[in-house]
Amino acid sequence: MKLKIRTGFGYDVHQLQEGLDFWLGGIKIPHTHGALGHSDADVLIHVICDALLGAANMRDIGYHFSDRDPQYKGIDSKILLKEVMHLLSREGYEIGNIDSTICLQEPKVNPHIPAMKKCLAEVMGIPEHDISIKATTTEHLGFVGKKEGVAAFATVLIVKQ
Repeated sequence: MKLKIRTGFGYDVHQLQEGLDFWLGGIKIPHTHGALGHSDADVLIHVICDALLGAANMRDIGYHFSDRDPQYKGIDSKILLKEVMHLLSREGYEIGNIDSTICLQEPKVNPHIPAMKKCLAEVMGIPEHDISIKATTTEHLGFVGKKEGVAAFATVLIVKQ
């Protein structure tokens, strides 16, 4: 039996805007600013979707869920992630692990990481210990450091038996 292992990478940014809800890792983070986007703009879920789709050679999140399609306006990104999981499952892939990093000057993300991991694990149907979420600032440099936006990165390992 041949084991097929694939890796994927995701990167995304969203502008921060006052008065919007701030969704990150599937949970609402209390803050004065939220991410601007066609969906709920959950940058962490978006990079995980992109990394998973890329690993399976299924293009990217914009291909499957176009920001020009009104059915995705304001959509909960957890719904998109669940659909990505169905696409991977249909092709016989399982998640080995996810490693992600959120770049955000404020608010501090570390207190929310356990809740994010729990939420993502439930949505994806995988153990929490297969999901790593790290957070960093950019030491006040660039658009993240100026509190104008949020960025995130993710790498994934998927396996097909």
